Amino acid sequence: MASSLPPRSSYQKKENAGLGRREMGYKAPPRRNVLSALNNGEANGGTPSMPADSGGGGAAEAAPVIEFSGREDVERLLAEKMKGKSKNDFKGRVDQMSDYIKKVRACIRWYMELEDGYLAEQEKLRGAMDSENTRHTELETQLSNAIEELKAANLDLTRCCESLEESFNKEKSEKQIVVESYEKEKQKRESAESSRDVLTVDLERVTHDAKRFSEQLKMVQDTNKRLQEYNTSLQQYNSNLQADASKSGETISKLQKEKSAMMETMAILRENNSSMGNQLESSRVSQQEAIRVKEELRKEVERLKVELKQVRDDRDHSVIQLNSLNIELRNYKEQIGKTSKECESFRTKVSELEETCNTQQEQIQTFQKHLAVATEKLKLADVTAIEAMTGYEEQKEKIKYLEERLAQAESQIVEGDELRKKLHNTILELKGNIRVFCRVRPLLRFDGNGLEGASISFPTSVESTGRGIDLINQGQKLSFSYDKVFDPDASQEDVFVEISQLVQSALDGYKVCIFAYGQTGSGKTYTMMGKPEIDQKGIIPRSLEQIFKTSRFLESQGWNYSMQASMLEIYNETIRDLLAPGRSNGFEMTSSKQYTIKHDPHGNTTVSELTIIDVFGIADVTNLLEKASQSRSVGKTQMNEQSSRSHFVFTLKISGSNANTGQHVQGVLNLIDLAGSERLAKSGSTGDRLKETQSINKSLSALSDVIFAIAKGDDHVPFRNSKLTYLLQPCLGGDSKALMFVNISPEASSVGETICSLRFASRVNACEIGIPRRQTQARPFDSRLSYG
Repeated sequence: MASSLPPRSSYQKKENAGLGRREMGYKAPPRRNVLSALNNGEANGGTPSMPADSGGGGAAEAAPVIEFSGREDVERLLAEKMKGKSKNDFKGRVDQMSDYIKKVRACIRWYMELEDGYLAEQEKLRGAMDSENTRHTELETQLSNAIEELKAANLDLTRCCESLEESFNKEKSEKQIVVESYEKEKQKRESAESSRDVLTVDLERVTHDAKRFSEQLKMVQDTNKRLQEYNTSLQQYNSNLQADASKSGETISKLQKEKSAMMETMAILRENNSSMGNQLESSRVSQQEAIRVKEELRKEVERLKVELKQVRDDRDHSVIQLNSLNIELRNYKEQIGKTSKECESFRTKVSELEETCNTQQEQIQTFQKHLAVATEKLKLADVTAIEAMTGYEEQKEKIKYLEERLAQAESQIVEGDELRKKLHNTILELKGNIRVFCRVRPLLRFDGNGLEGASISFPTSVESTGRGIDLINQGQKLSFSYDKVFDPDASQEDVFVEISQLVQSALDGYKVCIFAYGQTGSGKTYTMMGKPEIDQKGIIPRSLEQIFKTSRFLESQGWNYSMQASMLEIYNETIRDLLAPGRSNGFEMTSSKQYTIKHDPHGNTTVSELTIIDVFGIADVTNLLEKASQSRSVGKTQMNEQSSRSHFVFTLKISGSNANTGQHVQGVLNLIDLAGSERLAKSGSTGDRLKETQSINKSLSALSDVIFAIAKGDDHVPFRNSKLTYLLQPCLGGDSKALMFVNISPEASSVGETICSLRFASRVNACEIGIPRRQTQARPFDSRLSYG
C-alpha cells in the first residue's frame, strides 16, 4: 500500500507548484467527494465497496464521506492501525481492511486527479516561461543600449570636469599669487599696527601718569600752599600733553578705519574663494554619484543574469522570480529617468560654473585694483607711523621730564606728610596730651525720679561756649570748664568729630587712649559702643571706620597697614579674654589661663595667652564687638538695671610701612569703657555686687593717682596698684595721647555722683603733661574723692 503512493520529493514539488499556482491567481478544480466517485464506479460496473453488516442480515449502513485536503490526511491514513477484539476476530479484521481499502482507493483517485491538474498547469507554465524568456531578452537588449548611452554621457561629463578642473587650477594659482601679495602687505600692516600699539600703550601710560601726577599735585596743594604756582604751570603743561594725546588718538582712529576697510576687502575675497570651492566640490560629488550609479547598474545587470540563470535551472520558482524582475525593472527605468535628469542638471551646473568662473575672474581683477589702492594706503600709513614715531620720541622726552618733576613732587609730598604729622602732633600737644571732654546724658522717661532733672546749665559767654557747665546744688552754683562739653542734644557724630584727630594720631604711629568715666547709668557704654542697629554708632565703631577708610586712601601713597584687635575685661582685678573660643555669657569655659601683663623696652604692651585676631575691614571688627558684648560681665543694682561690672578694653595695634620711602610706624589705639562708679550706700550692693563695687572704685582711684603723679612729675608713679593702670602705662606718659570722657546723668537723684565725677574730671583737666597748655577755670573743691 505504501508503494502505491508518489515519492516524497515528487509530492513536495507538486505542493510547491500548487502554491505557485495559487500565488499567480490560479484556482484549482473543486474537490470531488471521493466516496461518490467510488459509488459512480460501482454503478458503471465496478466492484461494489460497501461492506456487509456485522449482523449479516441487516441493511447496509451508509459509509462516511472521505475527503483528502492535503499531505496530512494521507500521512494520517498511512499511520492508521488495524484494531480488533482479539487475534481470532477475523471478521472484524476483514471489515476494517475493507474500509481501509476504500480509503486507499479514494486517496489514489485523489492523487490521479491532482497529477492531471499538475500536468495541465505545467503545460501552461511552459508557455508562459517561453513568452517571459522572449520578453526578458528584449529587456536585456534595451538595458545594454541604455548602458552604452550612459557611458557616452559619463565620458562627456568626465571631459567637462577635466576642463573645469584645469580652469579652476588656473584660477587657484592666480588667487594664490594674489594671496601671497596680500600676506606680504598684511605683514607690513601688522608691523605698522604693532608700532602703533606700542605708541598707544605709551600714550596710555602718559595719560595715567598725568592723572596720577594731577592727583598728587592736589594733595601737595592741600598740604603745602607754596606749591600752588608750580601746580598751575604743571596743570597747563598737562593740558598741552592731553591735547597732543588727543591728536595722536585721532591719527590712530584714522589708521583703524583704514585697517577695517582692508579687513572687509579680505573677507570678501575669502567668501568668493569659499564659494568657488563649494561649487567645485558639488560638481565632484555629482560626478562621483554618476559613476556610482553606473557601477550599481552594472552590478544589477550582472545580478539579473545570475538570477536569469537560476530561473532557467529552477522552473518551479520562475513565476516568483519573474515578478521580482518586473518590479526591479520598473525601478531601473525610474533610475534611468532620474539619471537622465541628473545629466541635464550636470550640464546646467557646468554652464553655471563657467559663468561663475567668468564673474570671479572679473572680481579678481577688481580685487587687484583694490589691493593696489590698499598698498598706496599702507605706504601712507607707513609715513604716518614714521611721523607718529617722531612724535613718540618727543613725547618720550616730555615723559622723562615729567617723571623727574614727578619724583621731585613725590619727595615734596613725603616732606609735606612729615610736616603734617609734626604739625598735627604739635597741635594735639598744645591742646594737651591728656584732654577731658564732658557729655551730659539726655533725661530718659524711665529714670527713677520721673522727669525731674538736676539744675544743669551751659554758659553762653564767648570764652565758655562749648567748654563750660554749671550745676546748682543746694542753692550753691558750681562751675566747671573742660576742653569740650556736649549738651544732651549732641549726636554721636558731633562727639566723634572732636576726637577724630586723635584717631588719626594712631595711624601716624602714636599711642592713643580714649576712655569713658562716670557713674553707672550715665551713658558711658552708649558713648563708646552706641547702638549700631539703629544707626547710632559710638566712638569705637566710628574710629575703626575712619582708620580703615584712611588706610585704604593712603595705599595710593605707598602705605601698607596691618591691624590686630584684642578685647578684654578687668573684673575684680582679674583679666578675662572676651574673644576666647570657649567663652559665653560672661564665663570662660577654660579658666586655667593666667593672663600676665608685660611691657618691653620700646613701650609695647602684651598680655600673655590673650586672643589676638588680624582684622581687615569694619565687618571683621563688628563681629568681634558683638561677640565681646555678649561675653561682658553685667549686673543689676539699685541705680541701673544692666550695669557694666568690669572695665572693657578694646586694643587695636596698627603697623604701617611705606615701600617708597622706607618709613615704618607702629601705633596703638586703646578704647576703654570703664565700669560705673557709685556710692556703696546708694547702690545697695551686697555680697558679690559689694565686692565688685569696691574693686571698681579701687581701680578708678588708682587711675586718678597715676594721672596726678605723672602731672606732678613724681619719681614713682603707682602703675602697679591696679591691673587697669598697669595695662595702660605706655598710653599715659611720654608722647602718648589720652582723652577722658566724663559722662554725667541729668536726674536730680544723681547730683552727688555727678559732682564727684565733674570734680575728678576737673582735676585731670588741670594736669599738665607734656607741653604746658591753657589754665582751666574751676571753683575750689575738696580734692578728696569719695567712693563710699
